[in-house]
Amino acid sequence: MSKISPFKALRPAAELAARVASKPYDVLNSKEAKSAVENNPYSFLHVTKSEIDLHEDTDVHSVEVYQKAKQNLDALLQRNVLFKESKPCYYIYELVMQGKSQTGIVCLSSVDDYENDIIKKHEYTRPEKELDRITHIGTTGAQTGNVFIAYQNVQAIDILVETWKKDHNPVYHFIADDAVTHTIWIVNSDETVQHITSLFEEEVPYTYIADGHHRAASAAKVRAALGKKATADANGFLTTLFPANQLKIMEYNRMVKDLNGLDNETFLQKLTIQFEVEAVGNNAVAPAGIHHFGMYFNGAWYKLMAKPGTYTHDPIGILDVTILQNNVLDTILGIKDPRTDTRIDFVGGIRGLNELKNRVEINEMAVAFSLYPVSIQQLFDIADSGKVMPPKSTWFEPKLRDGLLTHLIF
Repeated sequence: MSKISPFKALRPAAELAARVASKPYDVLNSKEAKSAVENNPYSFLHVTKSEIDLHEDTDVHSVEVYQKAKQNLDALLQRNVLFKESKPCYYIYELVMQGKSQTGIVCLSSVDDYENDIIKKHEYTRPEKELDRITHIGTTGAQTGNVFIAYQNVQAIDILVETWKKDHNPVYHFIADDAVTHTIWIVNSDETVQHITSLFEEEVPYTYIADGHHRAASAAKVRAALGKKATADANGFLTTLFPANQLKIMEYNRMVKDLNGLDNETFLQKLTIQFEVEAVGNNAVAPAGIHHFGMYFNGAWYKLMAKPGTYTHDPIGILDVTILQNNVLDTILGIKDPRTDTRIDFVGGIRGLNELKNRVEINEMAVAFSLYPVSIQQLFDIADSGKVMPPKSTWFEPKLRDGLLTHLIF
């Protein structure tokens, strides 16, 4: 059963919460982060993207960057922008985007559960990305990034969360610059804290990482590296747990820089072997269902429909990302490993279909594909099977903001 625990969050003064809160470190590049913090010394990006406070030529993985993150975090504490909670608490975090709300419990999930596969994974991690997070945590002593975790909903947990929201005032409530509303309540009743802990231990056999595989893996490796020096705080990692019935996965689209030496006509001919191909002109194609794809190519949109035989019915083979990889990206365009091939790029669905068209139009890319999103049940099925999805298969929105709730491990 799932072991979660309350913690003493490092968090901002209420009047500064909206200015401290920042988008996750991995959805902004350095240039975007630098622009986002203009005239805002409180932004948590000074901790998570600290290269913005150094010379623009600084290597983002240099020791100097991680040391600057530590200095900036200490400065926020010294200026009383951030403070540490006086007792271990749970936190309820509600996000509202375009009228749709989802509410999770912010807590520490168990590193032991992660290592023992009580917390299920569906993606491989990349060593260089792990090392970045390991170094960041090891230098700052803080888990600054929240791991997004899903679980099969439990009615008793749903009722408890909604009752607490109704009966208590939030500590934070603001609308961010992307129009997402963020609201957080503190659960500081010892009785309720124990009740939440017991409900997860008794009613939730497994949880599933939705977003944040590198952050989770890095937390486990930091604890291992600390060895006997590890405090009890290093036994948990910062997570927000959401019931599956409130979550929606967005598509994760693909773009390729060239046609692998093919001319336009030959490329289209090869596509027709495994797909029904229909040109539709200027009308952007958002796939209507599984095994349907959109494609922007040579100034026009196309509808693609996978033919029988292009997929299998196992949890991985049925995925549209697998169909595209096996039948187009690999066999036609020569992309054998999408995790490492520099000819491919991935675009989260939140950026819209115009992003695909625009990057082809400016000749940055040769072809772009829009996909139908993976379902949350597919994610669970794959994680339960012990298999992993192709890279960049899921995109979750809205994103949790960094800086509102941070976990210190030393």
